[in-house]
Amino acid sequence: MDDERSSDKGIVLTEEQKRRRRARSIAIALVLAALVLLVYIVTIVKLGPGAIQPPR
Repeated sequence: MDDERSSDKGIVLTEEQKRRRRARSIAIALVLAALVLLVYIVTIVKLGPGAIQPPR
């Protein structure tokens, strides 16, 4: 049984599939970063100008 598992490579992706997977991953990362930035900006805006000024 071990011989069968060692010779089995599983799913092998073509170069086109690897390229598309990478492009998808980059797109997801950019969307996630944009959402994080949006939440950060909305939070700062809702807190108002007092959030940026240091306390006295």
